[in-house]
Amino acid sequence: MERKQGGPADPRQEGDLPGAAAARALEALLPPLRFAVKDGFAGAPRLAGFGETVRGAVSRARAAGAGDSPALRRLELEAEGFDGLPLAARRKALARIAADLAALIPVPEELRALARAARVEAEARPGGVPPPPVAKASPPVAESAPRASITKPAPRPTREPAPRASTREPAPVAEPAPRAPLPPDPPWHPLPDARTAEERAARRRRLATRLADLPRVHPAPRALLEERGRETVEAALELWPRAYQDRTALRRISELRVGDEATVLGTVAHVRIQRMRSGKPLLKVGVQEGGSALELVFFNPPPWRLKQFAAGESLLCSGKVTEGFGARRQMSQPEVEKVQAGDSANFGRIVPVYPGPADYQHPALRKLMKRLVDELVPAAVDDLPADLRARRELVGRAEALREAHFPPPGTDPLRAAERVTPAFRRLVFEELFFLQLALAMRRRGVRAEAGIAFDASPAALARAVEPLPFRLTGAQERALAEIARDMAEPEPMNRLLQGDVGSGKTAVAFAAMMLAVRSGWQAALMVPTEILAGQHARTLSRWLEGRGVEVALVGASARGKGQREARAAVAEGRARIAVGTHALLEQAVGFERLGLVVVDEQHRFGVMQRASLISKGRRPDVLVMTATPIPRTLALAFYGDLDQSKIGELPPGRTPVTTRLFGDSQRKAAYALARGELEAGRQVYVVYPLVEESEKTDLADATTGATELAKVFPGHEIGLLHGRMKPDEKQRVMDRFRAGELQVLVATTVIEVGVDVPNASVMIVEHAERFGLSQLHQLRGRVGRGAAKSFCLLLAHFRRAGDEARERLRAMEETQDGFEIARVDLRIRGPGELLGTRQSGQKLLDVADLYRDEAILEEAREEAFGLVERDPDLARPEHAAAREALAGRWAGRLSLAQVG
Repeated sequence: MERKQGGPADPRQEGDLPGAAAARALEALLPPLRFAVKDGFAGAPRLAGFGETVRGAVSRARAAGAGDSPALRRLELEAEGFDGLPLAARRKALARIAADLAALIPVPEELRALARAARVEAEARPGGVPPPPVAKASPPVAESAPRASITKPAPRPTREPAPRASTREPAPVAEPAPRAPLPPDPPWHPLPDARTAEERAARRRRLATRLADLPRVHPAPRALLEERGRETVEAALELWPRAYQDRTALRRISELRVGDEATVLGTVAHVRIQRMRSGKPLLKVGVQEGGSALELVFFNPPPWRLKQFAAGESLLCSGKVTEGFGARRQMSQPEVEKVQAGDSANFGRIVPVYPGPADYQHPALRKLMKRLVDELVPAAVDDLPADLRARRELVGRAEALREAHFPPPGTDPLRAAERVTPAFRRLVFEELFFLQLALAMRRRGVRAEAGIAFDASPAALARAVEPLPFRLTGAQERALAEIARDMAEPEPMNRLLQGDVGSGKTAVAFAAMMLAVRSGWQAALMVPTEILAGQHARTLSRWLEGRGVEVALVGASARGKGQREARAAVAEGRARIAVGTHALLEQAVGFERLGLVVVDEQHRFGVMQRASLISKGRRPDVLVMTATPIPRTLALAFYGDLDQSKIGELPPGRTPVTTRLFGDSQRKAAYALARGELEAGRQVYVVYPLVEESEKTDLADATTGATELAKVFPGHEIGLLHGRMKPDEKQRVMDRFRAGELQVLVATTVIEVGVDVPNASVMIVEHAERFGLSQLHQLRGRVGRGAAKSFCLLLAHFRRAGDEARERLRAMEETQDGFEIARVDLRIRGPGELLGTRQSGQKLLDVADLYRDEAILEEAREEAFGLVERDPDLARPEHAAAREALAGRWAGRLSLAQVG
């Protein structure tokens, strides 16, 4: 037959041309065919059910009037058995299908090229092709077989329809035909490192693609990711699995025992739809293998599940074996997949289990993640310098992303879940490295700025501590000497002062403020509560009485003559020290010459709040303080750009506090101990989690508690203090408690920080299980400030306490070491709450764990600070990718780590 040319490479034959309707039916084959052959047949292993698709297209084309041409007959013959072909034979079949299709309709260029390559073979076949070769039979699956032994049945020319629901026993199903081995995973290789900025930008754009813009993405798994804020490919890939299941080995049904978690291969024997008592459907699928039976049970299945199974199909099943009616072995809500050629995301490998989705949603989610890993991850840019990766023996980023989601065979699933595999080591190192790189560059930038050189000579230091009515401890003197050295330098000071509750940080901060004041500058002290601000203002004023230094207390409201005068004194420079809460950040509050900013309890303030206060001066020195000790890893990770000082001893006169834990039923014993202290002339705090009774919870509240405690402690004056009271009301209550007019102070955590009443010897915490370790440690620090033995009594409702709460309470009982408590708190809660950044809505660390990854943090810090020392601006070509990543991918998260 003479060929009619439709272009330079048009192989269509005159007798084969179908009509328009028939051509449209055949055009439905173009999208899956193009997907299968692109990138060297990369999609071929994942082309499921294509033979059935070809048969359907040919049938529709004939129904639309297409003649019985040789090309159409060849297409029909190629479809028979296609879905059972091994990978190599499948590629050849796809080339022949492209040639036959090109003989019938116009096809895209890549299919025309494939057709030209296969045309000689196609035209050599007289009127058709012989049936495609069938792989040799393999022996039955052995126990604990490797992945390659997961097999599929020989292809059937037609599919058996699903049987109707019936209570009758079905006819026995024959054993499946010999099985051909499932092809191994297709080759997967990451692209080489990008050499130009343009190439890196193009690759980054690929991973920044929105899931909604990807073709052929099922809406259900995409919605699962988007609901969690993961709208791009890169964000989706950073949904790390919480666990893994090893599905590389098959078990025989006959060997299963109740309680086993197993993967089996069997043949569907029957499908029954029943009704539960509630009227909802119950689907039971019987599976047989080697004469043994297993029943799959699906409760309230969706409509698609009811149509999923047909007798005679081979099925892979994974789940927990339970005992059903009549001692039958069954799996409830198992994961199932029909055996088909290709690379499965759910069987024959170690599979990920993601946080959040229901069990039945995981197969589709894994399929999507597998596609992202196979098609897009190879282009991932490796932002870590090549010499660093070699020195630290780190795998590439693309390989790490792939293996974090789909670990290679032989990986221990428990180690993968604990994130201690080579893939996770790389990802953890990368996260901590860029965190440290940001801190290293910030530290370099701060030191390059012009700061203030204060007079911090020995004589000036002596004048600064002179107003104190006591002598500093050795630890306080060492910390002050470090601060003074920084303040004497012309570059800005950025220092963190750590010290346990009651260690005397305020006295050290006062001396630093006096260095600034005596050098002609102002100082600002920002604290988290109005009670603490008032206490500090009174204390500083008392120390400075008669010395010509005015202290202004800046309140939260500018109303009243006193507040207007205080703000005016600060703005005009008459007040050399300003003490306040967030009020200091108000735009109306100005300074004449701000030289030193002190932030107390820094974790109670956000990054932007500190920056706002600093901006009110000409790059003042910054001293941040915390009474919540920070574990070394946390300090390195998030305060690595600050110099650090530590006060490691308590002043004379501080006594250890005995901590005791009581259940709700032991309340009387706790009250008896407190009553004994009251009768000895001392005072008691009682702290509640709520101000008033709430309909949403049955937690005890301070208002009700004050009334009830009046009956428990008759003859003792009881006061009530909480955050809803007006500032002057709170001040009156505190003044009365401090003066001894009130013996019992019922309060909320408004007294958590800084309140100092030496005569108070008992702290009772109601619903202690509802408080964090840091809060409990701070509350305990309100007592033990005098010479008398002191007690912290934790009243817990153990029925409501989870494992974490019990662990916190045990830690409080066992140690008074604030640094050990902080380490436990870090492990339980993570860095977000400890740093006061949880409210940001963004996780500080996504994959690293500071409790687990201390050694990796040390390595990452060494590399990052060394890199900045060698190449301060990351200007060298080999550091360009790191510079781009720091300014782009990591910029938002790393802003949380900046300390002012």
